[in-house]
Amino acid sequence: MFGFSEEQIAGFGLSFGVGAFMLYMVFIIFQLARESKAGRFGTFVLFLGLGFGLVGFAAKGVIKWFIGGN
Repeated sequence: MFGFSEEQIAGFGLSFGVGAFMLYMVFIIFQLARESKAGRFGTFVLFLGLGFGLVGFAAKGVIKWFIGGN
């Protein structure tokens, strides 16, 4: 499609698509904290609890990059 291979499209989707989705999830967590009037500590707890999976996903990619070199 448009001169790109399936592997290139999948790589683009994985890097930029998942990154954009993760930023959207941060926005959703922020909106949830703001609409619930959670305060500073409540917002911290929301980001800690709900954002922990996002951090784990990003850490997995970094660890794979360091170990495998690719």
